[in-house]
Amino acid sequence: MKRFLTLCLTLFILLITVSCGKQVNNREIILATTTSTRDSGLLDYILPEFEKEYGYKVNVVAVGTGQAIRLGMDGNADVLLVHSKEDEEKFVRDGFGIERFDVMYNDFVILGPKDDRAKVKGIATAKEALKKIYDMKAEFVSRGDESGTHKFEKRLWKTLELEPQGDWYVRVGKGMAETLLMASEKRAYTISDRATYLALKEKLDLEVLVEGKEDLKNQYGVIAVNPSKNNKINNDGAQCFVKWILSEKTQRLIGEFGKEKFGQSLFIPNAKK
Repeated sequence: MKRFLTLCLTLFILLITVSCGKQVNNREIILATTTSTRDSGLLDYILPEFEKEYGYKVNVVAVGTGQAIRLGMDGNADVLLVHSKEDEEKFVRDGFGIERFDVMYNDFVILGPKDDRAKVKGIATAKEALKKIYDMKAEFVSRGDESGTHKFEKRLWKTLELEPQGDWYVRVGKGMAETLLMASEKRAYTISDRATYLALKEKLDLEVLVEGKEDLKNQYGVIAVNPSKNNKINNDGAQCFVKWILSEKTQRLIGEFGKEKFGQSLFIPNAKK
């Protein structure tokens, strides 16, 4: 009987170990995500909880959303946390991802120098602000890297039927932090997610000039990469991550991030129940 109970206990522990599809021989996952989740400090705040709870090590690759999606398409990531809903839905439709879920949102802001040469402060919409910047040819720094922020900016220009070009329009081709620092140095306008701006605010000579507009909402989604695309994809770990980030516990954690330091949540959790 003692041997039988020992065997049962061993089997029970094994079942716990492999719950949520955990693989004993693969304890790492690759998370392809945006620079904003890294630069804002969100990942450092929440990922230790996932690693502690599920026993996976998360290897973060923080790039623009376009590059993150490409990593998923190439089978070089297990799960995506990105912010370009149109591209994310296409990624799933094309068979590269299993399913997309809303996770959280924040908003984009239009930043610029205190003197606000284009006079965009308090303007009604982000599109109107960009039109004034365009008409004045006031210097504007764009990420230019096919990130979620850059794709958002391009959609605004497209709705205006304008194509920005010339010396006044500077393409950086780098992450949000580098873009903000360059815009600050040049005393130029730019578009940023609010979280990264707040995280770097003390280093910047930029002000929020346009905010809180409906056309500035910034939604993030999570997608497990389709394991049929690559036999190295850790689908079990990816599914655990998706389940975890959508859970009420993690959603509360996301909602708490930033309150102590900035007096406001940097990301608003909105996973569907």
